Amino acid sequence: MKMIVAIVRPEAFEDVKQALFNAKVAKMTVSHVKGCGQQMGYTESYRGTVTEVNLLNKIRFEICVNDDYVKPTVNAIMETARSGNIGDGKIFVLPIEECYRIRTGEEGSDAIG
Repeated sequence: MKMIVAIVRPEAFEDVKQALFNAKVAKMTVSHVKGCGQQMGYTESYRGTVTEVNLLNKIRFEICVNDDYVKPTVNAIMETARSGNIGDGKIFVLPIEECYRIRTGEEGSDAIG
């Protein structure tokens, strides 16, 4: 069992979501987050005041899958979120020690589904 955490550009959200559904991955949590990496933000001017924007809007996907779904999930995200520019995002794959489905009491791989 693995947790896949992907941070992508907001404009990639719909494409990534559709690619995940096409890869038969439909259980996910999505959050709007702010952050920066190599992009380091940008500066903008509003009414003569220069403002440095260094925390950019991003979308965070959290997806728990059984081991045989890791590669299809990562590939779906990589293929659709990649523009080739700095700021496309990151994907992290983390081990999951335990998982429980509250409704049924199932454990482990059965609980992930």
